[in-house]
Amino acid sequence: MEPPCALLLLAALTWHTGRGACPADGRVWVPFKSSCYHFVHGEEDKAKSYTLEEAKDFCQQHGLLQIASAEENQFIVDYSPHVWKTNINVWLGMFYDTDVSGFKWFDNSTVRYDNWEDKSEALADPIVDSCAALHLSTGQWVAVSCSDDPEHGVVCQTAAQSEATGKSKGSPLVSALVILCVVAVLGVSAVLWFLHQKNHLNSSLFTSFEYHPPFRSPRPDQTCLVEDQDANELS
Repeated sequence: MEPPCALLLLAALTWHTGRGACPADGRVWVPFKSSCYHFVHGEEDKAKSYTLEEAKDFCQQHGLLQIASAEENQFIVDYSPHVWKTNINVWLGMFYDTDVSGFKWFDNSTVRYDNWEDKSEALADPIVDSCAALHLSTGQWVAVSCSDDPEHGVVCQTAAQSEATGKSKGSPLVSALVILCVVAVLGVSAVLWFLHQKNHLNSSLFTSFEYHPPFRSPRPDQTCLVEDQDANELS
């Protein structure tokens, strides 16, 4: 396979395998990197608020929002106006764990990225049932009560399923590139064969038409000169 064609196909395969499929459960899921997000909204695109337990029930089999990077945090802030007309707080899927004296995600994983509005205040004197919410207006996090605070908006989150683990369908892009590469390789091979045959034919024609002077009998004066030369050599 020609190097450019191989590189093009490799890039397409990498792009294709890097993608994931969001759940097909009738809800609108928004993909971002390796996760999918469902922004829960009510009528007229207004945010619908839930208590934490209601939010958990609504996002069952998936999970509440867990933010792992500044880029992901900004994505939630930037995308929410496309869904909601008002700025609200959104539940984060985390709680304060007294055993480690710090916040953890609901799946018990460590919080490696945070964007607290006031980190010292959030960790200084947390209440036993401390949870967290994201301010969509600022993109910062605040510690809130898991049960006593007003209801907050909900963003469900789940990992994008690799197409290889489900019922995957062949990518039209990859299929097209495979066909294109095969045609390109066959085309290049045909051109090289044609040029080789053309050069071989030209070489054969040149050999067959190579000039050979015709044989001619020597003139009488040339014959005499040769005979005299032979006689002198013998004497």
